[in-house]
Amino acid sequence: MRIISGKYKGRRFSPPKSFKARPTTDFAKENLFNVLNNEIDWEETTALDLFGGTGGISFELVSRGCPKVICVEKLPAHCSFIEKTKAELKATELTLFKMDVFKYLQHATQQFDLIFADPPYDLKNFADVPKLIFEKDLIKAGGIFILEHSKDYNFSELPLFDDQRVYGSVNFSIFRKEELT
Repeated sequence: MRIISGKYKGRRFSPPKSFKARPTTDFAKENLFNVLNNEIDWEETTALDLFGGTGGISFELVSRGCPKVICVEKLPAHCSFIEKTKAELKATELTLFKMDVFKYLQHATQQFDLIFADPPYDLKNFADVPKLIFEKDLIKAGGIFILEHSKDYNFSELPLFDDQRVYGSVNFSIFRKEELT
């Protein structure tokens, strides 16, 4: 895992080989963040990283200047790795919730400028993730929700769908909530 840009640019972290996580590839992450760089003022962005895995997206967001990043991950080994990396980086902007994402979403009330979700591709209720985020109204006006998924999913019919980006085997569906006028 490599941090692409920002204050921790170039830092590498190696999660244990026993991890069940499928980290977003550096290629896909770099391309996605190149798109987002033109649209997001990182220093003004509150972010939510669902299914945190290795914490790669969370640490990328902190590195780019996000003042508040919440990462939700339930697997104890993954949480330990995220906490260890957070301590090494002194990433006080990151808050880790050690819990099931669906329980988190059930009780969530805070809105975010950016939400990133990378559920396991074989998750039974994978398609429920965007629905829950929309129902709970967790995206701020002008905010973005990005869902990483395999080619087997198509979310283009969902509300707020804006774009789909494909980088190798990684697909990102991008949803945008309109600015209030």
